[in-house]
Amino acid sequence: MKIEHAALYTEDLERMRSFFMKYFEASSNELYHNPKTGFTSYFLSFQEGARLEIMNKPQMEKTGDALLRTGFIHLAFSVGSKEKVDVLTETLRKGGYEVLSGPRITGDGYYESLILGPERIQIEITE
Repeated sequence: MKIEHAALYTEDLERMRSFFMKYFEASSNELYHNPKTGFTSYFLSFQEGARLEIMNKPQMEKTGDALLRTGFIHLAFSVGSKEKVDVLTETLRKGGYEVLSGPRITGDGYYESLILGPERIQIEITE
């Protein structure tokens, strides 16, 4: 069994799509739009692993943006090496995204950084 995709509601669909395409080499399908409900979405694919569906709907409720909260808390991307973790982390920092931690070796032995992406989405970058 595998995770086929995860889904994320976003306020700014195009900004979120651009973020993942620019920094995480995602490819995207064409925009899906349901004119009856106003629902729009893209599926983002990466070199390996599950896809990410990003979605928007006019009736969405905004939730709290606390970094420590219940529910899904971050997306993790393996980039293949410590050097690539360092480079991508610095690229994101220079792109204006906040680095919450790292790059560092965690207590359980992972080399990773944690950045705050668009709409306060936490993105973990690991080797």
